[in-house]
Amino acid sequence: MNYLLDANTFIEAKNRYYSMVICPGYWQWILQSNIQAGVASIQFIKDELTNGNDDLAQWAKDHSHLFVANDDAPTQLAYATVVQHVMGLTEMKNGAQDEFLRGADPWLIAKAMTTGSKIVTHEKLDRNIKRKILIPNVCEHFKVEYIDTFELLHELEAKFIMTPAA
Repeated sequence: MNYLLDANTFIEAKNRYYSMVICPGYWQWILQSNIQAGVASIQFIKDELTNGNDDLAQWAKDHSHLFVANDDAPTQLAYATVVQHVMGLTEMKNGAQDEFLRGADPWLIAKAMTTGSKIVTHEKLDRNIKRKILIPNVCEHFKVEYIDTFELLHELEAKFIMTPAA
């Protein structure tokens, strides 16, 4: 794995700029990039995506090979380190740590820590935020690289070319 996708990258793409109906090439590109460039995600993200009853939920179910397990020992140890760091963030709003730790984000970071992967997320670094723990803030602490979807597309030199209709 070279890149691990956050749930928001799938959801934003589906809901906005890469609708599955309008731009099926994007979704095919993800599958191709899984093989060619190590683009993947984790099981906990799949669980979040398949909670729904829409095209994205079905797509995630149909392509479960994109979502790697988190139950390996190195990821478990890294997760414990992430939890320890997050619980030490005493300046956060009451409940922010629990909210963060309930979701897939700490597992995504832990998996990136153990695989040397970049996290792909739409969250932005905000060192002053107190109401919510953000992936980039935790990544910065652990020196885990993160980018957004558009940086990923540039790094992997994605091209979506429309062919003329027959």
